[in-house]
Amino acid sequence: MFQSFDDLSDPSCGAPHAALLRAELSRRGLDGFLVPRADAHQGEYVPPHDCRLQWLTGFTGSAGAAAVLGSEAAIFVDGRYTIQVREQVDMDVFPAQHLINEPLSEWLSDRLKPGQKLGIDAMLHTVREVRRLKEICEEAGAELICLDDNPVDSVWLDRPEPPVGQVSLYPVELAGKAAKEKIEEIQAAISDKKADACVLTQPDSIAWLFNIRGSDVSHTPLPLSFATVPAEGKPSLFIDGRKLSNSVRDVLADLTDLAEPGDFKAGLEAFGEAGSKVMIDPALAGIGIADAITDAGGSLVEAQDPVLLPKAVKNETELKGARVAHIRDAAAYIRFLCWFDEEAPKGELDEISVAEKLEEFRRETGELKDISFDTISGAGPNGAICHYRVSRASNLKIPMGKPFLIDSGAQYEDGTTDITRTLAVGEVSAEMKKHFTLVLKGHIAISTAKFPQGTTGAQLDTLARIDLWKAGLDFDHGTGHGVGAYLGVHEGPQRLAKTGTTPLKAGMILSNEPGYYPAGEYGIRLENLEIVTEARDIPGGDRPVLGFETITLVPMDLRLVDLSLLTSNERDWLNRYHEKVREEIGPLVGAKERIWLEQATKAI
Repeated sequence: MFQSFDDLSDPSCGAPHAALLRAELSRRGLDGFLVPRADAHQGEYVPPHDCRLQWLTGFTGSAGAAAVLGSEAAIFVDGRYTIQVREQVDMDVFPAQHLINEPLSEWLSDRLKPGQKLGIDAMLHTVREVRRLKEICEEAGAELICLDDNPVDSVWLDRPEPPVGQVSLYPVELAGKAAKEKIEEIQAAISDKKADACVLTQPDSIAWLFNIRGSDVSHTPLPLSFATVPAEGKPSLFIDGRKLSNSVRDVLADLTDLAEPGDFKAGLEAFGEAGSKVMIDPALAGIGIADAITDAGGSLVEAQDPVLLPKAVKNETELKGARVAHIRDAAAYIRFLCWFDEEAPKGELDEISVAEKLEEFRRETGELKDISFDTISGAGPNGAICHYRVSRASNLKIPMGKPFLIDSGAQYEDGTTDITRTLAVGEVSAEMKKHFTLVLKGHIAISTAKFPQGTTGAQLDTLARIDLWKAGLDFDHGTGHGVGAYLGVHEGPQRLAKTGTTPLKAGMILSNEPGYYPAGEYGIRLENLEIVTEARDIPGGDRPVLGFETITLVPMDLRLVDLSLLTSNERDWLNRYHEKVREEIGPLVGAKERIWLEQATKAI
């Protein structure tokens, strides 16, 4: 199994670990310290070696931060984790705060006192974050101390070793473009910004640029590393040499100068000593990186990571791979759905057995490299936890009469998948059907949207919510995230969300996943992946428009649909979608599954 069901959270760790940290802070003359979920790469994908927030509090979510002062502490999470955090963390030690409604900045402003010293790890907080933290400290008469080492590491006695996953070459037949060509394009972008060089901190940017993949974090083929790219000449890749076989090293040596991670700071200082203008992304680069350059005499050019957009806008080879991967994945998923419908009414299935079976069907394709994240297998009240992670302690039997939510994905070498379906188990209530159908209407609204070039994800996000809003309902996560090409299942900068400010471009892949989650009852979410495409000309239109091509090909559960709430256009969309699923995936499954598929995709 790629997924572990061990319970990684221990709320009882909060009090003793907070005490250890406070003692270390006192020894260093610090009055407080911030512990983010992030590692030095500021990524979502963090190896056990860097899970400091989990060690301190017990919280295992993918985003959050803790603040520890002398006599008070708190943990800050967003709307995805408001339920989970209360189950995993000792609220007496780390009271939970909503990251948006009760931000860390306000919490600190209310508590910091003149003369106090607040510490941070300089590699774990971005340039942009630190500016705000300095303002808060100055307003309170306190001082922000940027540390070269982390006090947590000093007291984390059983800290895991850093990962040394092997690096592999990603073939140009799947990448669609040679690494040398990519490097030249990025160097041109650096020159356009009047910079002499650029620092790359995101492992997926580095993987894309050099056409490599790694195995340092679970479920995502990332090689943890840093890189610097000069406007002219060879880049430098700072990566643990133990990750490189001789054959991989030989190929990379033609593209880049190879160095150990311990040499990274010296490389930054060399730019500074040369008086270079170095491009960094202030939203991604740790303040320690910026300070190493400027303290040595260099200057900064602040701009978005130049790899983000080229990586997000997939080329035709990458898009072809994504479509093929989704067809393969759909066949496995439909086999799973047929099995589920047969077994669930017997009353013996639980969240873990379902997740295991779905992974088994994907393994049988012979192409599965990994799952793309821990499967969210949520029965009853667990389905209402947006990013629920099933463990042996939380595992529930799948009850009759309630929706069952399963959100999962696969990593194939030609593409990354992510799909959520909400399934009826037995007869469900009229209210459940209403909620499901309101979510479906939002999903269809995104899928059928046509929008002018320059439109952002924030502008489209409302379409997914409007029918829920009319009913006085909403959901606390974004409607969609970007997806990589055999990279991260969560990829920026594109988003369908209130915070999605990047204009969408043809070739981007995004998820479309509105939901609704009555706490303590059940969860509903429907997710397909969509490619942004150039739409056909609209009669009477006077400007080019974009639209979406749905590449996930798995039926929606018609047993949960309240037909009276659908418009004729929405019915037409659902029928056309199901017809496409039937025609493209039907020939790829067995006779038993084809019979099931005919029923599941019947016209309404």
